[in-house]
Amino acid sequence: MSAKHRKVNFNQPGLAVFDMDSTLIGIECIDEIAELVGRKAEVSAITEAAMRGELDFAASLKQRVAALAGIEERQFNQLFDPIPFTPGAAQLCAWLRARNWRLVIASGGFTWFAQQVADVLKIDHIVANQLEWQGGRLTGNVIEPIVDASAKAQTLTKFCREYGISPNNTIAVGDGANDLEMMAAAHLSVAFCAKPKVQEAATICLNEPDLSLLIEQFERMECHG
Repeated sequence: MSAKHRKVNFNQPGLAVFDMDSTLIGIECIDEIAELVGRKAEVSAITEAAMRGELDFAASLKQRVAALAGIEERQFNQLFDPIPFTPGAAQLCAWLRARNWRLVIASGGFTWFAQQVADVLKIDHIVANQLEWQGGRLTGNVIEPIVDASAKAQTLTKFCREYGISPNNTIAVGDGANDLEMMAAAHLSVAFCAKPKVQEAATICLNEPDLSLLIEQFERMECHG
């Protein structure tokens, strides 16, 4: 784990905004949905390029969702039975909640998954994309507006205002290019097993797949807050 010199105060209320896919959970949901119709390789290649910042996120999302047309909602259940939480996600969220921090998911993924993650981890709010359904099946469309990099950053600033939290007491955690604006808006940013471009921009880089490893570093800040 590497870190640059920047701190937040865990003795005061704060806001932590998390990406979901490959951050709070260990999968990219859209890739796993695509596997249900035998198109995972095609969709995951687009996902990887988007996460590296090589493609426009909104355009790439629409392209990927179009490949999912016809999938039944009931098929989603097998992807989240059980929910594939990243190791340490529950511990980190509990640690932050115990210090009166607010927790938010800002995801380019989907509300169907984000709400379940939030319910278990006791996340205060979710902001994610909504899939369009018709007759219990995906239409292949995503409902506007799309949650992209700009929307993620706006989510952080919005909830700072709503909760009266100082922008200097905010954390953003993510892994892909779509998280860069959100991370730039936060006072402290964490690149979690992230793409090189994201690691270059982050305050803290954690390259071991266990979010609880952040707690030790945060506790050092707490002692000196």
